[in-house]
Parts: sequence; structure tokens; C-alpha cells
Amino acid sequence: MILWRALVCTVAVVASLLSSPHLTQASPRYCPRLDAELAWHGANQARLQEFLCSQRPGQRGIAVFDWDNTIIRNDIGDATLFWALRNEKILQPPGRDWRVTSRWLTADAAAALRLACDGAWPGRPLRTAGRDTRCADEIRSVYADQKTTTGRAAFAGWDHRRVEPSYAWAAQLLAGHTRADIRRFAAAARREALRAPVGATQTVGSGNVNAWVRYYPQQRDLIRALRKAGFDIWIVSASPQPVVRVWALGAGVPPSRVIGVRSVYRSGRQTYRLQGCGGERAGVITYVDGKRCWINQVVYGQRGPAAWDQQPAARRPSFAAGDSTTDVTFLRDATELRLVINRNKQELMCHAYDDVDGRWLINPMFIQPLPQRGSPYPCSSTAFVDSNGDSGPVRRWDGTIIPDQPDTIFGPEER
Repeated sequence: MILWRALVCTVAVVASLLSSPHLTQASPRYCPRLDAELAWHGANQARLQEFLCSQRPGQRGIAVFDWDNTIIRNDIGDATLFWALRNEKILQPPGRDWRVTSRWLTADAAAALRLACDGAWPGRPLRTAGRDTRCADEIRSVYADQKTTTGRAAFAGWDHRRVEPSYAWAAQLLAGHTRADIRRFAAAARREALRAPVGATQTVGSGNVNAWVRYYPQQRDLIRALRKAGFDIWIVSASPQPVVRVWALGAGVPPSRVIGVRSVYRSGRQTYRLQGCGGERAGVITYVDGKRCWINQVVYGQRGPAAWDQQPAARRPSFAAGDSTTDVTFLRDATELRLVINRNKQELMCHAYDDVDGRWLINPMFIQPLPQRGSPYPCSSTAFVDSNGDSGPVRRWDGTIIPDQPDTIFGPEER
């Protein structure tokens, strides 16, 4: 009897030790530590550390990150397109008909591009470097401003919850090249952007544009810790798929875990067509509701129209991170924690500041954070944009309207 009681006692002690939160926190496999030397806003690092330590052994959650301005500062779609323009890698469309490059391109934009970029045969590189800047200026204006150089609207007729036509166009302009070609372009642009000093600009056509990109050390560290905690890390980005794959390796994310703007290839070369999602053959990219569709389709294998719907909790990411209204739908889908990098994007910040379920974390940008927004976010009136581009109030899941939110978490945060 004495031996039996001793055995029971020993088992109880071992069980108590195994269930101890201190032991769990000490476990490098299930509770990796974030780098305490990296600065986060307020209690964000502590909240993230608590989340990492809450994962049970054997639990394998999904963590999804946006890329541009979430894991890095600045935009790799911009960097690659600007590099392609400076190095004359964009090819003349068939028949010099720019309407084939995008289903949303207006007749005004197509005419302006044909006039400015008439100096190359179809399929040959456009003259976008050198003294004659007309072609580079027109493409840059259509892409960056969504207007021609004369101020005419460049795109029309798109679903504002499923696509951003200029983001799609950045991918479509690489048509005619192989995946290997595009990876080389992205790698070259990456080298230049990482070497350029913070704040540097470059000349594209006759205008100056941003020239630098930096990885956020805090996000690299968070990805490392999440992976050690057993998470499957995914990137979902509105930059071109081959481009994001090149950059993702620098954050420790393999190419197989990247969802970018996906193009259709024919005979090994990219076409102007975009892959579809959720039962739609074209016209859907990784943008707002489109990000949910692509996550559901690629990560969880949900096909057909159901990919547009919010899935049961077990088939949704437990952690998500983003910086823009582009990310609002998949961030809201995350079941446990949502990290927002504050870039003053209205609809997203309305949800993040409202924090109706206590699962939102807000952090200023880690490099060159924005100052405080001068007025509250107009959540109750115009911060939401519907599929037609019309504005309205931002609503919670239960349909109630979020009141206007002041901007209270902002820079500077660097040290």
C-alpha cells in the first residue's frame, strides 16, 4: 500500500510539473522566445509571447502574413516594376494593343500607352530607358496614379473588394517572360533595393520614385518564433507570385508557402491572363475578399464559390498580420490574434481600434512610422468601400456600426 501511494504521489508530481506554465515557457520547442532587444509598441511583444506560449505540444496552427509594408518597409511590386522599366524588360503587346494587358484598362489609357510606346515591334522590349521618357512616364503614371499623364482615368469597372487593377497590372506587364526570367528580375531589384540607403529615390522616366526596401527585424523574429512553435507560415500578397517567392526566402518562408498574384502561363511564358479563384476564371487577385478566397483555396483546399465564405474556425488561420485594407478580410477571419501595422488605412484601422473581441494588436511601422492621423477615422460614415467603389460605414459582424476611432498608436517607435 505504501509503495502504491508513493507511486501515485510521484505520478501526480510529474503531471503537475508537465502542466506548469513555467515549464511550458522554458520549452524551446513549444514556447520560443522573441528577441527582447527588438522594440515593439507597448505590450505587443508581451502579448505575442503569451500567444506563442499558449500553443499546446503537437498543435499546428496556421499563421498568415501580408508582405508589403507588413514584413518589409515599402513595396516589392513597385521595386520590380521600376527595375523592369529602367532595364527595358517590358514587352510591346501584340498588335500594340494595350487593351490586352488588362480587362480594366480604359480606352483613354490604352490610346495614351500606344502613342507613348510606339517605338518597338510586338513582343520586343519597349524603350523605357534613356532620353526619350514618354513610354516610361506613361506606364509609371497609369500604374502609380491610375491616371494617364494627361489626367484621364486609367482603369474602370473592377470589383473593389476582389481586385486592385494597378496591382494586377504590375504582374501582367511581365507577360512574355518565363518564371525564371521574372525571378531574375526580382532578385536584381531586391539587391538594389536592399543596398539603397533608407530614404533613397531613383529616376524612372522623368520622375523620381522610391528606391529602397528593408525587412523588419521584428517580423523576421516573429516568423522564426512562430515556426519553432509549430505554426505553418504563409504569405499572401498582392505583388506578383514569382516576385514574392524571391523575397520570402529572406524572411525564412519557402516559396511553396507563398500566395501572390498568380498569372496563367502558356508554353512556359507568362500571359496577360490571371488565374481565377472561388469558381471564377479570372478577375480575382489577392486583394481584400480575394485574399480570403485564395487562402481558403490554396491553404485549406476549399474549391468553388464556398471559397469566398468565412470557413469554420478549425479551417481558418489562428494568427494573421497585415497593414492595409487589402488585408482586412483575412485578418478578421483569424481566430486568435491579429497584428496590424498602422499605415492609417481606414477600414482596417476602424476594426483594429474597435477591437470588439480583444484580439487586435496595433503597432506603428518599425521603420519611419507615420505620425498621428489628424482626425478620427470616419468609421461611422465613409471608411468602408463596397464592390462598386461606393463608401459607407464600417460594420461589425453583428451589423452594428463602428463609431469613429481616434488614432492613438503612432510613431516614432525606433530606437
